Amino acid sequence: MSSPDGSSAPGVAPAHEQAGLAATWALALAQLVSWGSVYYAFSLFVVPMEHAMGWSRTQTNAALSFGLLVSGLAAYPLGAWIDHGHGRRIMACGSALSTAMLLLWSQAESPGTLFVVWGGLGVSMAATLYDPLFAIVTRDYPRSFRTKITLITLVAGFASTVFIPLTQGLIDGFGWRGALIALAAFNLVVGLPVHVLALGSRAEPASTTFDRTRSRRANDASTRRALRTPTFWALAACFTTYYATFAALTFHLVPLMVERGVTGATVLTTMAIIGPAQVVARALWFTAGRNARPAVVGIVVTTAFPASVVVLLAAGTSPWLLAAFALLYGGANGMMTILRGTIVQDLMWTQGYGRISGMLSMPSNIAKGIAPISAAAIWSVERRYLPVEWVVLGVSLLSAAAFVAAICFARRARPDGREDTDRHA
Repeated sequence: MSSPDGSSAPGVAPAHEQAGLAATWALALAQLVSWGSVYYAFSLFVVPMEHAMGWSRTQTNAALSFGLLVSGLAAYPLGAWIDHGHGRRIMACGSALSTAMLLLWSQAESPGTLFVVWGGLGVSMAATLYDPLFAIVTRDYPRSFRTKITLITLVAGFASTVFIPLTQGLIDGFGWRGALIALAAFNLVVGLPVHVLALGSRAEPASTTFDRTRSRRANDASTRRALRTPTFWALAACFTTYYATFAALTFHLVPLMVERGVTGATVLTTMAIIGPAQVVARALWFTAGRNARPAVVGIVVTTAFPASVVVLLAAGTSPWLLAAFALLYGGANGMMTILRGTIVQDLMWTQGYGRISGMLSMPSNIAKGIAPISAAAIWSVERRYLPVEWVVLGVSLLSAAAFVAAICFARRARPDGREDTDRHA
């Protein structure tokens, strides 16, 4: 068991921590493939499917929202199975399911099939993206999980940079159906073997050294305790409101700028800055900020996002102000991913992290699915985006306030700002 600050508990071999570096790079590559082939590729298939099949934009986006909702609902049970030692199986099966669903998508002839596909992809995302991997890394590498999580998110941050042009090239060369078959092959050739081999036996503790029954009881107790802890609920409010606002703005940012009369070149430049800004922010955390307390970085992250919205409100059509917005916006999201993977361990504890992380992910993923539709509803009232921007700003300020509240609750629980793991976990 690890100490609250992520240091190694007695009996954790430093050699194991060091040997995990190669596996970390492999898992980072698998994350890049999972994010790029499933999450980021979707938007590129919308127009080709509409032209080829006659499906409406509402139907295709509703299937995506359905998948995000399924992903949220699947997060908790998958987290519980990871706590019970089934992380390798879950992530390997997730890659296999992604492969099967992308192949099924390539043969889709009706919107109903698309909903089935995204239901399956929702489960696969919950099994292969950041949250399950963060839970496994936290448990298997208690001495160095923060560094490994930062490295994983740094590499995976290139998913959109790599897979958006790659997917577009595949669509141009082989059509949308052929492109989906190619993306399925990436999951089969890269994701599946990495999750089987890189996680190794550490994901399945041997029964001779691990009392599984006792561990399950401890994880159950940890989960119940989290539900009684104000810190947990404050973090849940922070992440849910943050991801709701981020999803709402992300899916509406291009039409928002078009409505303002921003030139096409400026729109493309603004969107192009966001991805690299995420990677640069993670790189800065990995190098200069790796010793900073996640709580301190969290305050920076949760205030940077509403600051970016203020800049957007004031930007008008200015290319320079829109570039400044994109830097703040992308940088905040880049660091939020790392914060999401480390703050629970810093403010609370590591026991039962898989389920606790799943409980935090559930409302966040549901909010991601609902937020774009909600933003469209707000826009439809006056048929302009200014009210949407003000709502996003207000909700993002609530996210920052909830994070500060989480820190205050944690400090009340223990003078150094962390929960007492020895007494409860």
